[in-house]
Amino acid sequence: MAKRCYYEVLSVSREETKDGIKKSYRKLAVKFHPDKNPDDDTAEDKFKEIGEAYEVLSDEQKRAAYDRYGHGAFGGGGPTAGRGGGAGGFHDPFDIFRDAFGSQGGGGGSIFDEIFGNAGGGRRRQKQGLKRAGADLRYDLQISLEEAAFGIEKELDLEKMGRCDRCEGSGSTKSGEVRSCGTCGGVGQVVASRGFFQVQQPCPSCNGAGETIADPCNSCNGEGRVKKTSRIKLKIPAGISQSSRLRSSGNGEAGICKGPSGDLYVVIHLREHEIFEREEDDLYCEMPISFAHATLGGELVVPTLEGKASIKIPAGTQTGTVFRLRAKGMPILGSNNKGDLLVNTQIEVPTRLNKEQKDKLQDFAESIGEENSPIHETFFEKAKKFFK
Repeated sequence: MAKRCYYEVLSVSREETKDGIKKSYRKLAVKFHPDKNPDDDTAEDKFKEIGEAYEVLSDEQKRAAYDRYGHGAFGGGGPTAGRGGGAGGFHDPFDIFRDAFGSQGGGGGSIFDEIFGNAGGGRRRQKQGLKRAGADLRYDLQISLEEAAFGIEKELDLEKMGRCDRCEGSGSTKSGEVRSCGTCGGVGQVVASRGFFQVQQPCPSCNGAGETIADPCNSCNGEGRVKKTSRIKLKIPAGISQSSRLRSSGNGEAGICKGPSGDLYVVIHLREHEIFEREEDDLYCEMPISFAHATLGGELVVPTLEGKASIKIPAGTQTGTVFRLRAKGMPILGSNNKGDLLVNTQIEVPTRLNKEQKDKLQDFAESIGEENSPIHETFFEKAKKFFK
């Protein structure tokens, strides 16, 4: 893969001063330092790239050679070959980082220490110790609309890393003796070569702990935890909505060697309801009514989550008329109030009529005329120009 222009890497112009290059490097180095981006796999590569660019552009001779020959200045045939440039010539980016941040900070320590603390960053990483926190877990739970409306207690069965019963989470069979790791000498870090650079990484023998247990438990191999199925009770509050996230403290994975447990995050998903649709705290439903009922008006019985309710509909009710029932919707989370139920009326049209019914309906249609059909009359008044 072709190298990017060093000036582009540091976001500076070719006319930038040495101080300006250093200032830009500091800003980018802090942004992409691996310790600041533990979950970003690309951060370390970017950190190395800006370190390489800064090493060249901060040195007057190297910068002059780069301005004249580009990246070829540090290749096998370039003018700086064999003089600290090119393949194998660039230094550890963490050393470059320390040099750039090596001046005294406000408290007498280095600016590097003010940013990362005495234990952080590059080669100053310290051992993590045997105790480590367990991971947080996610559980997707599907519930009904009724369960969301009234609240419910659920029991969740999940397989996770739980505390080892044999060693009670200590990781040790009996003595509890802890020894310094023989591979890393108790530091928790080892040096590994990656291309041009040497970088530090967690010790593979102790996983960065710097320590090992003298008599590890056979059941958990010294971790103090094993995979097991756990049953957890969870209270779901009334009024909870779609995609809400509930936190169950300490019910994530168990920590290593009695480290603190992680948390369990339960994400709520509502099953589709056969009658109601939810929009925030309101409920919607479509209610079929007969042609005669809509024409004559009267009382209409409608379903709610708490049972049935009645509404009065006026004579001449049209399809799409919406009736609102106050406080018949979903409970408002954390409140004693409720949303509303909105009933959208749909006029039913008979589909199976015998001859006698058809004749009577025809007589009825002829008897009422258009003067009793205001919507029909208004529509054709507006549409007259299309029928000319």
